[in-house]
Amino acid sequence: MAIPGSSVESALPAQLRIGTRGSPLALAQAEHVKQRLAAAHGAQAPELDIVVIKTSGDLIQDRALAEAGGKGLFTKELDSALERGDIDLAVHSAKDLPTFLPQGLEISGYLPREDVRDAWISEKADDPRALPPGSVVGTASLRRSAMLLRLRPDLAISLLRGNVETRLAKLARGEIDATILAIAGLKRLGLADRATRLLDAADFIPAVGQGAIAITARRDDAPVTAALRPILDSATGVALACERALLQVLDGSCRTPIGGHAWLAGDALHLRAIILRPDGSESFATEISGPHADAINLGEKAARELLVRAPPGFLAG
Repeated sequence: MAIPGSSVESALPAQLRIGTRGSPLALAQAEHVKQRLAAAHGAQAPELDIVVIKTSGDLIQDRALAEAGGKGLFTKELDSALERGDIDLAVHSAKDLPTFLPQGLEISGYLPREDVRDAWISEKADDPRALPPGSVVGTASLRRSAMLLRLRPDLAISLLRGNVETRLAKLARGEIDATILAIAGLKRLGLADRATRLLDAADFIPAVGQGAIAITARRDDAPVTAALRPILDSATGVALACERALLQVLDGSCRTPIGGHAWLAGDALHLRAIILRPDGSESFATEISGPHADAINLGEKAARELLVRAPPGFLAG
């Protein structure tokens, strides 16, 4: 696995078709990519068009993604459009990308990462510890539910699918007592003020890729790579290479509660990682640091440490 972001020089394409899901957050992220491309290239910018593609993950709202096929449900139609040449690049929330991409496609890189933390949202308690016993917390994330149950095994977890606005509306109607959403998504939608509290990333370790916008494209498509290069962030690329290396060794999927957060401090790269049972009854965590040039090795090393410490079958989905 390579750290994305470097390639040979190439002439810019005349047009770039930007593929995206149709949710308000996905559209906001695609528009952000479009604006950064336009600003980076100025008068030489390609014609930039956003192409909305409906994904299986958008259509399935009545069950958890783990029961329907996993993270690929948010990406496979976009992958197919790339493979057919219907679009030139695809914009994703990095945490939605599956562990492995189809042959012929690659992660070109990432925009500068937003705040990685989870936002606690509730009118009944300003912290998960303060919720009354038996309260209902809505989430579609196995990681979030497992970490909540580790902290508060008395809470009831309710499946909460749909876009950000739909989830907030269910909370406002009193269908649930609280929910947890990525603060990055709330910020991109202008809804950051809905957060009651930001959860400490050291205690409530984010999902791999959380807060980052990823761009995928066809492998070795030099003109697209040249167009994207000025807007990609190398520090985010290093951190995400580390996190995704962790995920690859753990073979993480939507069936596996895994948290992983890597960040640069000077020339050093730091990684926190955790694996949990879905009911939060048992977990194993680790922290590791090393040179940023060893990003992939650090992620793999942390994953192997967790696998050694956990009992056999711990990650079986």
